[in-house]
Amino acid sequence: MLRRRRNWGWGAWLLVGIGLATGCSPKPSELAEQPETPPVKATPAPLATPDPTVVDSQDAVLETDLGKIRIRFFPDVAPRHVAHFKQLAQEKFYDGLGFHRVLPGNLIQGGDPQTRSGDPSLWGMGMPGQPTVAAEFNTRPFVRGTVGAARKGGDVDSATSQFFISLMPHPEWDGKYTVFGEVIEGLETAEKISQAPSDPRSQKVTEKVVIHQVRLEPAKR
Repeated sequence: MLRRRRNWGWGAWLLVGIGLATGCSPKPSELAEQPETPPVKATPAPLATPDPTVVDSQDAVLETDLGKIRIRFFPDVAPRHVAHFKQLAQEKFYDGLGFHRVLPGNLIQGGDPQTRSGDPSLWGMGMPGQPTVAAEFNTRPFVRGTVGAARKGGDVDSATSQFFISLMPHPEWDGKYTVFGEVIEGLETAEKISQAPSDPRSQKVTEKVVIHQVRLEPAKR
């Protein structure tokens, strides 16, 4: 046990902290906060490749303050992440949470339980004890509409409930962060969310965009 509480800053989540806009990873000292132990290094594994014969029978529909977003899942390359997201949706875990981090025209990030009723200064930090999902790196590229799994710093196996939607291509992330879905309807909603008032330095919204409900529906093909 660590003697003091491990405090993962929001800037340690996802990809590159405050350097995201440039597409370049910052040096460790540039992250908002650092873990108290060295990041876990995973042994490189072959990237999973898409299998068109493996399709999901369900889509996720997110009802937000600014409209709907429909997500198609990729169980062929990220079955554990898909199953985890669907389980949380079935448990209504996401209902009432919010998108807490935005970069206009670039990405939106949400799904942190701290956004349900927590102190805004804690948004993005996650909650202790959340189940984690190991990385499922694959060859699906980060393009406009890609849904990826957020994680803590350099620990590739630390994904929990937070996810992000890319609103522009990010080839520098390909094969390095788990892709588990894509937006097939509602990209205009995601764009609106990305324009929410925010602190340009921290990328945190000044008022969260609420996810009122996430439900599973028969997949649209």
